[in-house]
Amino acid sequence: MATYKDFKTRFKLLVGKQKHLVINTLSNIFTMRLIGNKTHGDLAEIGMVEFINQFMYDFRSMHVGKDKFRAKEHEEDIVIINEITKAEFPVSLKAYGDGPLQLSTDSRQKLFPFLVLQGRDIKDKKQIGQIFKAKEFEDFNAINIMPLIYDEKNQRCNIMIFDHKKAIRKTQRIIFVGKNKKFDFSKQSVIKRKGRKHPIFMFIDSDGNYICEVRYGGASANALQRGLWTHTQKAKFYFDSLTNGWIDYSHNHTLVRLFGLALNSTRQGHKLANDILQKDIDHLKTL
Repeated sequence: MATYKDFKTRFKLLVGKQKHLVINTLSNIFTMRLIGNKTHGDLAEIGMVEFINQFMYDFRSMHVGKDKFRAKEHEEDIVIINEITKAEFPVSLKAYGDGPLQLSTDSRQKLFPFLVLQGRDIKDKKQIGQIFKAKEFEDFNAINIMPLIYDEKNQRCNIMIFDHKKAIRKTQRIIFVGKNKKFDFSKQSVIKRKGRKHPIFMFIDSDGNYICEVRYGGASANALQRGLWTHTQKAKFYFDSLTNGWIDYSHNHTLVRLFGLALNSTRQGHKLANDILQKDIDHLKTL
């Protein structure tokens, strides 16, 4: 985790000095939503790889998601290499709207069944500590996640990193919330409510605030109904922003036109376009 921590520190430093670089790249990435609601997620991976290679001189990156990590054993999409130490680490890139955020798919479906055996309202701090140390939770703090969060209505975005260590330290209660029920934060208790299809275990801090949740992991659950989740609005105190807060972005309609032209032009045309684009990027570095 130290290697990813170094990367995050370096990224924040870059944004602090040359914010226009990340604004430009994120604007272009979220412009891809004009092409399709899922398009921006895949293009975010290659876009951020190139961002690292172009602007972060002591790091380089490779896109490996589609080749190496699609066996459901790993969730990472890119690999980042520290050019100084030569240490490399995988990162899972996620492009999500402001709200629910999946931290892990829990593809082996071990989190929820394990919690079922621990009890329905866990308050003992020692037991909670043992839960986080259990082998079923060994991946809780092991996956390097880099969520690109967008608020489309207000056209703003943020790179928000969930603080797993703080979540572990601050968890005071783990409570079961069943089907057709909800956790009432004002009463700090579970009440009836229509709508919930699958149960969850919710993690709460000492002030009664939401931290994260483990969703039902049974055979009938789809990807959105299982795994480890949090919420960028409800758990805002458990996030660290690599962009130093929200940044405004705008859609680049010229980029959409460029994709249309690129898909209908030759490789030779692509080479000429690449040369022009690289010169433009080199100019950006001087600003």
